[in-house]
Amino acid sequence: MGERRKSMDMTWITDRIAVGGGIWVQEKMAELVREGVTHIIDMQIEFDDTPLGQAAGVEVLWNPVDDDFKPKPYEVFQRGVEFALQALEDDTAKLFIHCAAGVHRAPMMTLAVMRATGWELDAAMELIQGRRYVVDFADVYVQSVERFMKKYEKNNGAATREKS
Repeated sequence: MGERRKSMDMTWITDRIAVGGGIWVQEKMAELVREGVTHIIDMQIEFDDTPLGQAAGVEVLWNPVDDDFKPKPYEVFQRGVEFALQALEDDTAKLFIHCAAGVHRAPMMTLAVMRATGWELDAAMELIQGRRYVVDFADVYVQSVERFMKKYEKNNGAATREKS
């Protein structure tokens, strides 16, 4: 019987950063590897991808956050941004940022990563939403990113990195 395989829920935002939904099974992790993904930021509290990533040779940061429409702490963004920036130092690295559905938490972290690499807020939001139409930037999450950026820029100097 022909079993239909569901492909990975993934949208490339830039040539090196993608956003999407949950991985859940090794077959989907293998699909990410075929797409060239080398690093994953897993924002979902529901499932830790680390064992799937280890089996596939992909580095995973499990950065669990509840999708509760409450302000998110600096440390959540700091972990994700530091992981992403370190990964992207390698010109061959590709980063997949995901949560369960790729609607709130993963786009929020993608926005923080893009802001930390020099993107302006509106331009980054427009690009993310333009490429992944299901994205819903909750005001509280955008405000959390901007609070992070103020402290991040103060601690690290103004964002001087080029857009990735």
